Amino acid sequence: MKFGYFDDTNQEYVITTPRTPLPWINYLGCREFFSLISNTCGGYSFYKDAKLLRLTRYRYNNVPQDVNGKYFYIKDGDTVWNPGWQPSRTELDSYECRHGMGYSRFISSKSQVKTSLLAFVPMEDNCEITKVTITNESSGSKRLSVFSYVEWCLWNADDDMKNFQRNLDRKSVV
Repeated sequence: MKFGYFDDTNQEYVITTPRTPLPWINYLGCREFFSLISNTCGGYSFYKDAKLLRLTRYRYNNVPQDVNGKYFYIKDGDTVWNPGWQPSRTELDSYECRHGMGYSRFISSKSQVKTSLLAFVPMEDNCEITKVTITNESSGSKRLSVFSYVEWCLWNADDDMKNFQRNLDRKSVV
């Protein structure tokens, strides 16, 4: 089965289906800040050290589920979907992920709503920027809601992955 192709002109790998056998990861980063993003918007970010200075959660033993990441949910009527397909797995009308040098772009549509999600790490700043553009391609008006989601790890990734008693204790949640 073919999951994508190399676009030599734009120097990108284009993934044409979110249903890859395993997450296909792109590495984004600068000198001290890094982010890994999969073809379904899964992944994580860290500052200097992937184990000890992890910012967002990603559980490797969840592969191939790839459900931890930085997601945007779009609600259109009774339908909730994601530009990168995960974690809702709502069937999309179109999907494309473009992993380029230092950025990933997700272009998808559902029910005449088109999204373009661009994620990158600027070369001179310790941060990740995500730009989401939503376009109504129907002839009528639409009432959309957009929600973002991130699951924090906040530092020691190994401890975060193993210490379920502390991490899942509702009393420790503020």
